[in-house]
Amino acid sequence: MSLLNDPRWSEALGHLPDYLGSHVRVSLTALALGLIVSLPLAILARHRPVLRGALLGVASIVQTVPGLALLALFYPLLLAVAALSLSWFGISFSAFGFLPAVLALALYSMLPVLRNTITGLNGIDPALTEAAEGVGMTPRQTLTMVELPLALPVIMAGIRTSAVWVIGTATLSTPIGQTSLGNYIFAGLQTQNWVLVIFGCIAAAVLALAVDQLLALIESGVRLRSRLRALIGAFGIAALVIATLVPSFARSGTRVVVGAKTFTEQYVLAALMSQRLEAEGLAATTRQGLGSSVIYDALASGDIDVYIDYSGTLWANQFHRSEILPHEQLLAELKATLSKSNITLLGELGFANAYALVMPRAKAEAAGIKTASDLAARAGSMTIAGDYEFFSRPEWAGLQKAYGLSFKAQRVMQPDFMYAAVASGEVDVIAGYTSDGLIAKYDLVVLDDPKQAIPPYDAIMLLSPKRADDGKLRSALQPLLGSIDLPLMRAANLRAAGNDATSSPESVAKWMWERIGK
Repeated sequence: MSLLNDPRWSEALGHLPDYLGSHVRVSLTALALGLIVSLPLAILARHRPVLRGALLGVASIVQTVPGLALLALFYPLLLAVAALSLSWFGISFSAFGFLPAVLALALYSMLPVLRNTITGLNGIDPALTEAAEGVGMTPRQTLTMVELPLALPVIMAGIRTSAVWVIGTATLSTPIGQTSLGNYIFAGLQTQNWVLVIFGCIAAAVLALAVDQLLALIESGVRLRSRLRALIGAFGIAALVIATLVPSFARSGTRVVVGAKTFTEQYVLAALMSQRLEAEGLAATTRQGLGSSVIYDALASGDIDVYIDYSGTLWANQFHRSEILPHEQLLAELKATLSKSNITLLGELGFANAYALVMPRAKAEAAGIKTASDLAARAGSMTIAGDYEFFSRPEWAGLQKAYGLSFKAQRVMQPDFMYAAVASGEVDVIAGYTSDGLIAKYDLVVLDDPKQAIPPYDAIMLLSPKRADDGKLRSALQPLLGSIDLPLMRAANLRAAGNDATSSPESVAKWMWERIGK
């Protein structure tokens, strides 16, 4: 089957109204906010060297911060502000998704506008402004009737650059809960679905080019005093906004929001939960690619309604507990701790997905390595790879302390790429996941952890405080509890790594439900 005939293209098209609409809304809102702030500041600073230098310096520093980091920083900051607002004024707001994305992107948009506006205004021949003053124009009239019209081409070039930057960077807002065209890219990378990656890149590029050309029409219309050009550009942007709002108005007002973290298994489980909810008549939507702390905070604050987490992740990372407890005791402690935040531990799915040290079977057998203790003696000459957060997690510190592990080098990789890297010998060891079907695909082996440095990671379903008493939601999800054992989850993960028409999370979720048989 050729790439163009792949049915995953139609699947991608099905998500386009939601993803594109959200992307346009957050991008244009951020751009508008950036313009509202930057243009007056640039006008104010154009004849004030100290202020001009400070503004351009700060805006330049913002540009050096990677877009993903800037977006991620706004989430905890707004969470703290929301908590203070609730405490002091009794008013709260959502720090999830739209607001942090808009604020971060607005900051990101400011440098081109500031720089071009100041450059354009300061580049005007002083004789022209003197002539304007000579005929009796006030400073405000000189600015609006002489300086701004003459500087308009340079200013618009900055606005067009800013628009392209914002639209491109908005694809990175997915991990903080803002739906965007980045959902295609993040999901495609995590599940090795290159159709989604290509579709997302093309859609973002087309959107950026379209907005750039519409802004160019407005600029040329104003410069050439052509109302038709300016109106076509303005109506084009207005039509784009209106068209992206229609799908939102058409949706049901109350939807169950299903969260998912940043790896394949989570995409599959989120799709499975969404399908079960839809089958029971409950409208559902997903927020995928969220970090461990972001997703938990989003659940606690009611920004998402349900998601799958893992007992060890909550224990070690969210609650900062280091003691290793037996399975039943750990779940009981978690349930009690979660209830203090009115979060419901609905139940276990039936499998565990623990971090584990993983090696190629042939290499491990040749070196006589069966456990993490065996590995410690040889680790000094080896390279280990982990996912984006593993080496900053308590589990890694626990492994190092328990076994004295010290590797020659550490590498961070996208989760699915790690398995291919260790199988090809690019790295020697990876921090894999025990439920991942890629372990069997690449003939890898999980090293034993005799000192139990890594806690249990039972998959558990959590409900937000506002959904605690939602009987219909509980009933819809109940058949999944205790129904997914480790072999089924491994088979599903392996199927999702197939990179073909049957490997999408939605297809794999349907396949899983057929085997659950409830």
